[in-house]
Amino acid sequence: MEQNRPRGREKNVTGQGAGVNRRGSGTGQGQVGSGSHISSPSTGSSGGPKRSGGSPSLIGIIIAIIVILMGGGGAMSGLLGGGSDTADYGQTGAYTQTAPAGQTATSSSGTTSSSGSGTSTTQSSGLTSGTTSSSGYGDLSSLFGGYGSSYGNTTGWATEANTGVLNTRVSSEARSRYTTIKGDGTDTVTIMVYMCGTDLESRSGMATNDLMEMTKATTGDNVNLIVYTGGCKAWKNNVISSTTNQIYQVKDGGLRRLAEAGSKVMTDPATLTEFIQFCNTNFPANRNELIFWDHGGGSLSGYGYDEKNASSGSMDLSGINTALKNAGVKFDFIGFDACLMATIETALVLDDYADYMIASEETEPGVGWYYTNWLTELSENTAKPTIEVGKRIVDDFVDVCARSCAGQATTLSVVDLAELGQTVTDEFSAFSKSTTELIKNNEYKTVSNARYQAREFAKSSAIDQIDLVNFAKNLGTDEGNQLANVLLSAVKYNRTSSSMTNAYGISVYFPYKKANKVNTAIKTYQAIGLDEDYTSCIRAFASMEVSGQVTSGGTSSPVPSLFGDSFSGTSFGGTQSADEIYELLSTFLGGGSSSIISGLSSGDLGFFDRSVAESEDAVAYLADNQLDAGDLHWVKDGTDYEIRLTEDEWDLIQQVDLNLYYDDGEGYVDLGLDNVYGFDEDGNLVADVDGTWLSINDQPVAYYHTSTIEDGESYTITGTVPAMLNNERVNLVLIFNDENPYGYIAGADPDYDAGVTETVSRGLIDLVEGDTLDFLCDFYTYDGVFRDSYYLGEPMTVTDDMQISNTILGDGKTVALYRFTDIYNQNYWTSEVPQ
Repeated sequence: MEQNRPRGREKNVTGQGAGVNRRGSGTGQGQVGSGSHISSPSTGSSGGPKRSGGSPSLIGIIIAIIVILMGGGGAMSGLLGGGSDTADYGQTGAYTQTAPAGQTATSSSGTTSSSGSGTSTTQSSGLTSGTTSSSGYGDLSSLFGGYGSSYGNTTGWATEANTGVLNTRVSSEARSRYTTIKGDGTDTVTIMVYMCGTDLESRSGMATNDLMEMTKATTGDNVNLIVYTGGCKAWKNNVISSTTNQIYQVKDGGLRRLAEAGSKVMTDPATLTEFIQFCNTNFPANRNELIFWDHGGGSLSGYGYDEKNASSGSMDLSGINTALKNAGVKFDFIGFDACLMATIETALVLDDYADYMIASEETEPGVGWYYTNWLTELSENTAKPTIEVGKRIVDDFVDVCARSCAGQATTLSVVDLAELGQTVTDEFSAFSKSTTELIKNNEYKTVSNARYQAREFAKSSAIDQIDLVNFAKNLGTDEGNQLANVLLSAVKYNRTSSSMTNAYGISVYFPYKKANKVNTAIKTYQAIGLDEDYTSCIRAFASMEVSGQVTSGGTSSPVPSLFGDSFSGTSFGGTQSADEIYELLSTFLGGGSSSIISGLSSGDLGFFDRSVAESEDAVAYLADNQLDAGDLHWVKDGTDYEIRLTEDEWDLIQQVDLNLYYDDGEGYVDLGLDNVYGFDEDGNLVADVDGTWLSINDQPVAYYHTSTIEDGESYTITGTVPAMLNNERVNLVLIFNDENPYGYIAGADPDYDAGVTETVSRGLIDLVEGDTLDFLCDFYTYDGVFRDSYYLGEPMTVTDDMQISNTILGDGKTVALYRFTDIYNQNYWTSEVPQ
């Protein structure tokens, strides 16, 4: 019988490390660990993470480095290279974007242009003009996965053919296009770029870099490229204002200011409406394109973080719908140069306003879209088919990211909204109903495993967004396969980085990590008119998941195992009977016992479907599908200690991690969670406690395993390390895969304050040689009380050969526990591994 076991990480043990040294008097930032948060017993809280406060922008040293490397903070012409012939465009410091192979740039002085329509006076942009070669990247198929220019798939559309192949077929059910391309040489295009610069610009000059790429495109009078700027405290150039919103036209290699737009919130739908109407009035065209530039948060959070108006929140899908409806303009395509917006929810909202959507399922690397080539090609042929324009945008984006952001996950797809809106409704409804029936008919485990194994995006942020095709295929139902086929047909072009498997171009919100967001999802769906059958589906799943957490013997923290069961009222053995489950659910729904579910309170239970979770069948299912916490005890076998479970019990387990604490004489340093373990020939878990822990350059760090993704042929293990990068709070992202079994640092993820924005940072910050790293850890007293986060070890200077390995921790007692996570996303900690 094939055994169902999680994958462990391969260790590279390199000997004695620097030891575990908690330094300083505490950072005052609260908990920094993303895994096992221990609660103070006096509060009884679930110990949710506390994010660092203050602005999410990098300050101090890193800004100085950027400014110095970019030649100071003077004119934009200096920032943009002053007409240099180099093809390495702009971003130095935290981000570097390399121009595509085959691209050439000729130097030219800045231009001074008269203002066009609008009220402003003439202003010299100082931008560098230049001509570009339309040859683009040339043939890079051998470098980037062999995707190249494969056109016209004429066989049955399958997942294997979805990545890197342009699908030119259109369903006969597709609606008529809003945009008519004339093709007689008279087509005019207006491209509207809604650029909320935010910390992406103030920290790393990403908006300036993209503006520079736009100015290097060769655009004629038949293409109007209009940019609305705002939402940024400090632009990395001396042209764009940080005090007021402005509208610019990119023309003749420079920026022509058209209007001052006032100090307005960029995430206010009215601001977007005003911009669209300005463009439509002053630059009428038969082809309109709209690009959202900033952070993105996906189905629930939507678009945008205005750095100057942080309390305004993001523009959710309902707000986007309002803005577009009030603007009254139809678009050829709407694109998101932002994270996580390629969702079915976004697509169905945009169907009323555009023919195509271009967006990313995953977080975008910081360099974002590459603008020069596709703008030039569209200017050369304003009748170019939209899917071919989209293909060029996708190809340039993925290829530049592969060159400049190696190791970062990358996705971008072109979705035919005219087809999707007409073909997906019935299939999505049927899929939702059939999935709900699985949950009601004792197949919750099937749905939970399909959800857990689906490609998840921004997993460390726990926004619960997954690839819809992958999820539907995992379920194995006829309805799932039919939905997948409709989606694959509507995704006309899709490309990913080589490590990004099972990403087919369109994602969906499906709860698993954060049940307290289900109410938000329901309100969003009601506001945008999403299919009610899907709302019923996620309610049913979340209700069963929460019921499983309530009635299990699991806990929300390792406190009972680490400090003794006096800190918890949770039982450590046996399972619940049907009568006991009814009683537990009744108590929970009455407002009690919610503390065992992290982040969920009685006020978050509006989604709970009692008709599903409290039915006789559901209660019987919960009684028959519980992990007996009493079975998680250590059995000695020779020199090893094992956990011995039945195959039925293993079938309830989705993840296993070693949770290690270091006793430094005053309390416990939390060293995090790592998926290191082994299995003997009988399938028993063997504790891997050799006195070593994950280290960077031989310095032990607090490491938190976040995800393991396998597709049968390859795997990717991801984890994070809390740290300060040049005095700014970040999480280093570590990746282990087939090509790099011992791992590498992919970059640093800014640690945003969840109270400021729920959108996700666009891209990782590259570590630059000479940067300063200071690692962080959480610390708990012997009473089980969280004291503070502390610096761990000594400050480290970044080098170009950072090594990840396991090193011996040295003197001091370690306490090793294992955390098991079941199909209800509930955690169980073992007792301490005997030493």
